[in-house]
Amino acid sequence: MFLKTAKNRGLEHDYLMFLILAYTGIRVGELVALKWKDIDFVNHSISITKTYYNEKNNTFQYQLVPPKTKKSRRKIIVDEGVINTLKNHKEAQNQVIERLGDAYYNKDFIFAKTERQHGYPIVIQNCQNRVARQLKIAGLNPELTPHPLRHTHTSLLAETRCSFKQIMDRLDHSDD
Repeated sequence: MFLKTAKNRGLEHDYLMFLILAYTGIRVGELVALKWKDIDFVNHSISITKTYYNEKNNTFQYQLVPPKTKKSRRKIIVDEGVINTLKNHKEAQNQVIERLGDAYYNKDFIFAKTERQHGYPIVIQNCQNRVARQLKIAGLNPELTPHPLRHTHTSLLAETRCSFKQIMDRLDHSDD
């Protein structure tokens, strides 16, 4: 219901953002840090190599930092639906880049702003606000955060009979 609402009534990026969170289990900081070079369209994978840090939620003062642990660097296989949605998003983003030219801060971010500060990555707070908006529209608990989408992903993996170790590796969890 949540993803359907995001697809039908979401703002730009909403559906893709929530689709990736639900189907990969990555953290919001890892999502916001994603660049197009992290996507392997041929092998249907997303490489997690960095995370987004922005203590003050200031568009211009972000940092891309290494993930929490060495094990946090990982490659996640995704299905054709996620890849096709990414391809469509890239085509739309390329049109914006072409239209704006040098006014676009082109650092290859997948989730880049298009209304103001064109090309800068969205801030994590923006993702959290969008989740609350979609939850309200869908008639669900608006106090939830993006983090439960990691739990959704865990449930999806368990349903496919992935081993506990495979689930922990994919989510970058340790058993300590």
